[in-house]
Order: sequence, then C-alpha cells, then structure tokens
Amino acid sequence: MSKHKIILSGGGTGGHIYPAIAIANELKSRYPDAEFLFVGAKDRMEMEKVPQAGYKIKGLWITGIQRQLTLKNLMFPFKLINSLWNARKIVNEFKPDVAIGTGGFASGPLLQVAASKGIPSLIQEQNSYPGITNKLLSKKVQKICVAYEGLDRFFPKHKIIKTGNPVRQGLLDINSKRATAIKHFELVEDKKTLLVLGGSLGAKAINELLKRELDFLQTQQLQIIWQTGKLYYNDYKINGDIKHVHVHEFINNMDYAYAAADFIISRAGAGSVSELCIVGKPVVFVPSPYVAEDHQTKNARAIVDENAALMISQADLEVDFKNKFSQLVSSVEKQQQLSENIKKLALVNATKEIVDEVEKLLNK
Repeated sequence: MSKHKIILSGGGTGGHIYPAIAIANELKSRYPDAEFLFVGAKDRMEMEKVPQAGYKIKGLWITGIQRQLTLKNLMFPFKLINSLWNARKIVNEFKPDVAIGTGGFASGPLLQVAASKGIPSLIQEQNSYPGITNKLLSKKVQKICVAYEGLDRFFPKHKIIKTGNPVRQGLLDINSKRATAIKHFELVEDKKTLLVLGGSLGAKAINELLKRELDFLQTQQLQIIWQTGKLYYNDYKINGDIKHVHVHEFINNMDYAYAAADFIISRAGAGSVSELCIVGKPVVFVPSPYVAEDHQTKNARAIVDENAALMISQADLEVDFKNKFSQLVSSVEKQQQLSENIKKLALVNATKEIVDEVEKLLNK
C-alpha cells in the first residue's frame, strides 16, 4: 500500500500552530511512513515553529482583513487570488490523501482548494465563536472537530464532533518535570513561581500590568517567568537589576514553564484554556477584549463559572489586580480548589480523538 500524504494548515498565532503540530505528531506515531506538508502564511510564526517541530512548510502570501480601512485591506483581494492559485499548485503537486485545517490565514485558501478537488477534509475549531473562514469552510469539509457545545448555530450539525482542543503531549506529565524545570529557568527551589503569558504574540496590557506591579509582586515573595511576546520584548526586558524576574521573548519549553509555575496569569485564547485545564495550576485569566464576539471572555467565563479559575477584565486590572491576586497567594485552600476544579474540565484525549476522525477519512 502506498504511504499516506497528509497536508495541514494552521497559523498566525500559537493557538493555530500548536494544535496542527499536535495532530501531525499523533498521525506520525500511527503512520511512521506518512509524508507531511504544512502550508502557512509567509512571514508569520508558523514559518519558524513548524520546521523546528521537524516538518516541511510552504508559505502563502495571505493576511487577514483589518477592521479599519487600510492599504493592507486594499491588497487583500490580490493576496487571496494569489494564495488560491498557489494553494492549488501545492495541492496538485503534493496530491494529499487528506487535508486538515486548524484556523489562521492560510487555512482558508488551502482547505478551499483541497475540498473543491474532492480531497477528504477536516477542520478543527478551537473557539466557542468561530471565525468567518471556518464558517465558510464548514459547508465544504466532511468533519468539524470542536471544543465547545452549541456550535451547531454556525456549522452543519451532522458534521460536528466534540473532541476538545489538541494540546502539546509534553503537558500530560508535567509534575515529573518540576526539578528539571527549576534548573532550566535558574529558579530558586523553595520560592513560589508566577508564570505570565500573553499569548504567543504577547499582550501589551499584561506586560504593562507586570511592569507596573513588579514591586507588589516581589512583596508577595514570588519569582517570575515572564513571556512578553516578540512584539514587546525590547520594551520590557530587564537588564539583570531586578532579582528573580526572568523575561523571555518566547518560551519554547512550555512544559517546563508550566511545571515550574505555582500561579499563572494568561490570556484566554482557546488553546491556552485547553492547556491550562490539563496543567491544573491556579490561573488568573485576563481575556483580550479585541477578538471577535469577545470570545476570550466567553472562554474564560466557562472556566470561572465552574469555580476553576479567576478572571479580571483588562479594563479592571488597575483597580482589581492587587486585591484579587494577593487573596489568591495567601489562600492555600483557594489554590487547591481552583487546581482541582480546572483539572476536571480537561479533555486530555482531544488529539487522539481528532486523529481517529482523520483516520476514518483516510480509510474511506
């Protein structure tokens, strides 16, 4: 039998890239001889992260539509036509047996072309509120794997399978990595650690919060692992004059970061929420207010309503942060409660269940 050829597309942010890599890794474990090709957007982070994970990638000249009228928006029709043409060329040359999309700019043209050529196709929707690309693609693909209930408002019901979101498999056993993680980040072993994440690209409001509250956080006897994101690193890096604060542009070893952490401050993108449920540490969500339908607040609210995390809106950070965070640090009972409850919400088999659906398409 000839080996399987699998094409995947997802990118723009880590929330689209890492699920695609997790799916590819699980497929590779089942089909070691399979050939994989990723398709991403030129100049986006997938062009770096996918090769680091050991996979080939080709880039399309595509970006999203900006909310206001800009020169980039005027270029969008040309980029879309160019990307569809190049996606068709890639698909014709690679001849995949199945196409998988996890969202992001490039997945639209790639999945559109694959589905129109009759290639069995699957999309994985991470959020409680899907973007326009996946809404359009849902009419063309065979399967739609989701992480939330109620998505039949947007997608054909008979195509939906609730699997949860794929996460990096290294997160499934972080407790055994704590000693290594403390050494990796050069932390003090008996000091509590705060991990601060603003998503893969960074979050200005969270970075400003950290800068403003560093003195307060140090009075809480904490050491800090702070991921600023690529866009903000030069504005917030610390020249070694503040003890116990470790600033990183990007953290590649997220399993170590989670293993070392005692508390976490994070955005509430769907991928982050899914990972944090598995990690099971006390979390303070600061949802981004800049996303479609305010879906990060909805993602976080689903966890907070189960008494499994805290949430502070971005607008309330200056007023509420010190009070809420100091209460969390001082209450061991609250920490244990949040940890136990968030672990109950974890969908640990998501990647395997998604790949089970991919296998069904391969075997047709």
